[in-house]
Amino acid sequence: MALTPMMQQYLEIKKQAPDAILFFRLGDFYEMFFEDAIVGSRELEITLTGRDGGETERIPMCGVPYHAAENYISKLIDKGYKVAICEQVEDPKASKGIVRREIIRVVTPGTVIEGSLLPEKDNNYLVAVSEISPNHYGMAVSDLSTGLFQVAEMVGPGALDSLLDEIARLSPREFLSPATFPQQEKVADFLRLLPTTVLTVLSDDYFAFASAAQTLKEHFAATDISGCLANTALCTSAGCLLRYLLETQKRQLTHITEITTYSPQGFMILDSIARRNLEITKSLREGDKKGSLLWVLDHTKTAMGGRLLKSWLEQPLIDAAKIEERLDAVEELVNSLMLRQEMGEALKHVYDLERLTARAAYGTANGRDLLALLNSLNKLPGLYGLLRQTQSSMLKRIYGEFDTLEDLQALLTSALADNPPVSLRDGGLIREGFHPEIDQLRTAARDGKAWLAGLEAREKERTGIKSLKVGFNKVFGYYIEVTRANLNSVPDYYQRRQTLANAERFITPELKEYESLILGAEDRLVELEYNLFVEIRNKVAGEVSRIRRTADLVAQVDALLSLAEVAYRQGYSRPEICQDGIIQIKEGRHPVVELTLGAGGFVPNDTYLDNGSERLGLITGPNMGGKSTYQRQVALLVLMAQVGSFVPATAAKIGIVDRIFARVGASDDLTSGQSTFMVEMFETKQILDHATPRSLVIIDELGRGTSNLEGMAIAQAVIEFLHNKLGCRTLFSTHYHELAELEGLLPGLTNYATAVKEQGNEVAFLRKVVRAKASKSYGVHCAKLAGLPGEIIQRASQLVAQLEHHQQATREVVAGKGQVAAGVEEQLTIFNETKDELKEEILALDLANLTPLESLIYLDKLQKRLREQ
Repeated sequence: MALTPMMQQYLEIKKQAPDAILFFRLGDFYEMFFEDAIVGSRELEITLTGRDGGETERIPMCGVPYHAAENYISKLIDKGYKVAICEQVEDPKASKGIVRREIIRVVTPGTVIEGSLLPEKDNNYLVAVSEISPNHYGMAVSDLSTGLFQVAEMVGPGALDSLLDEIARLSPREFLSPATFPQQEKVADFLRLLPTTVLTVLSDDYFAFASAAQTLKEHFAATDISGCLANTALCTSAGCLLRYLLETQKRQLTHITEITTYSPQGFMILDSIARRNLEITKSLREGDKKGSLLWVLDHTKTAMGGRLLKSWLEQPLIDAAKIEERLDAVEELVNSLMLRQEMGEALKHVYDLERLTARAAYGTANGRDLLALLNSLNKLPGLYGLLRQTQSSMLKRIYGEFDTLEDLQALLTSALADNPPVSLRDGGLIREGFHPEIDQLRTAARDGKAWLAGLEAREKERTGIKSLKVGFNKVFGYYIEVTRANLNSVPDYYQRRQTLANAERFITPELKEYESLILGAEDRLVELEYNLFVEIRNKVAGEVSRIRRTADLVAQVDALLSLAEVAYRQGYSRPEICQDGIIQIKEGRHPVVELTLGAGGFVPNDTYLDNGSERLGLITGPNMGGKSTYQRQVALLVLMAQVGSFVPATAAKIGIVDRIFARVGASDDLTSGQSTFMVEMFETKQILDHATPRSLVIIDELGRGTSNLEGMAIAQAVIEFLHNKLGCRTLFSTHYHELAELEGLLPGLTNYATAVKEQGNEVAFLRKVVRAKASKSYGVHCAKLAGLPGEIIQRASQLVAQLEHHQQATREVVAGKGQVAAGVEEQLTIFNETKDELKEEILALDLANLTPLESLIYLDKLQKRLREQ
């Protein structure tokens, strides 16, 4: 059997979006058919039905109401699907045969623009990558909901790592890639760590230079993009991204007005490991904002300010002048309570200017969107007046560039109704007095309805029919309804319009005249209001560059105000920024833990690191003594200072850091089959490969996934490499307290320990970091605190005592202070026989150039030889 014409039309349209679920408009519903229906019913939890389509079996089918489609689309997008929206593009009344339909838009995870589907303080990034060579990449990133469009180039030996770090920072909802790129093992492993990112593989022609350049030239015809066009990496990635946007959105994207080029090297670099472990924007435990640094610092009043503050935390500055400029602005706001409060009040009523303007340019903004824009514009003159009072260079610059957009404010004030409806086809959009014809039509409709209001009473009196009613429906218009029992009393001038089971409906010449007047006025009024609204919306869209620039300035004020508010409330102090490599913190506190514990609950600590005699701090002490919190605290304070924030300390001097590495804890990576130990080794390799003398490294425990001997050997080898080869500022905490003996052997290493108070069998962790070395790990005590059964605690204590006694006896034997047991004597004899050979071999080793892994391999071979002997 042949498919019906409608099913044939469906399948032809489906070919245009094979990787998307097709929402096919039929009347008041979007229908899904075939495989799309099966997937849609499962994912949306709606009933799967069937439809006769010309085949022997019924075609699977399900549908959703068109007026509620946004909620269903949101669910599918959240699950990583794409949705192609197919609409009727001609009036069914005017068409002959089947109504023409077209896909008007493909909604993908990276192209969502609806504000209700997006977190207001998060960007919705779409990223495209082009690979020029194994060490040369281009990356383009956009946020369609705001009009952002940026490009960056990564080139050189570390290009791939730099690219992956940047993608980790952006955490895009969708990632566009050529087919070969995700096939690389390193890239595939990386993408598995981004579970919320949808990978879209595109054909090679998307990345062809000629077509990419043409796409960019056509869209940015009025903008100078010569720099992007002259760079193959930038051009191909940007052209691919723009083409994808144009093809999915099927309209001109007039709110994307410029391409911004940036370099990741212009900011502090934080790899995905450091971002995760430092909990900058997401907590490790829950994976959400609460419990992160952003949670502490974000007191922004606007969505734009929230997004900007988040980007500042993700991209700390390395330019001292720019850091000082932000710090000056924050200090001015900290010291001016009235200015801070008045600015906060002004910002409180500013809506998302970036996304409102984007929707206007996109053609989806409704009356309430423009009303929100107007309410925001009404607050700009007040904010501008407050900026006039400022003295710091950054706030003065913002004042100098600030555009209050008073012309747009005047247009919207005069044009928009006070409470416009959501729909653009319901009328009531335009303010009275804005357009004379609208006022005339409203008067005509109002007068006609006033006449209608009295018609029923007049006709009842004229005809004597007490049950007579005047009504209206969309099919027959206005009518007079008379029950069958009263038909004998109907006057001759009543003209029959409709027959019902128990009544007849009539019209009179006079009613017909008023019906034409009212309905004609209402139809014309709705059409005229719609057209005028679109004109006004287009005028707003024409000023998209001005509005976005003002939105960016408002966001900067909001972000600075948030940093100042937190600094004032929490008693933060201004850090001193320097280039001499010194990190000196007096009474520093962890910003998140401090807020969680409440006032007075956190024990502050001092820190001193430099690039010379105190470049590596070795921290020993019990597991629950606060080593990890202390290390992260130092890293976060450095990061905050370079963001331009005050820091939780009584004083701080921060020598600028180019990168922060944070290897803190570890767990099995089940997705790639890697053990805890291998995860540790991989993360350590990342540090050793990329750290520079200007970096800050924090390593919290190393070598736990193997034997004590090997673990300690690796930890020591890594310490020596960091100290001797890299010279970076490092805080290295370890449960191998024997490594404290390295102080004195390594001139730049300093011992620290977390203080412990022992009183009888009771142990108290003081959370204080002091210049000392620990002699115990207090593991049994930690097990007791965790609630392990008393029997286990007692037995563990006995075993510890036995092991300590054995170790002491062994040390005495080696030192010649005790009687040599037969077994020990035999081992020492074997060692003496081979000591000359071993001595020569060990002396021949080039230790300075041995990697930790090579050291471990040699140690393993040596151990095997001794066992064989």
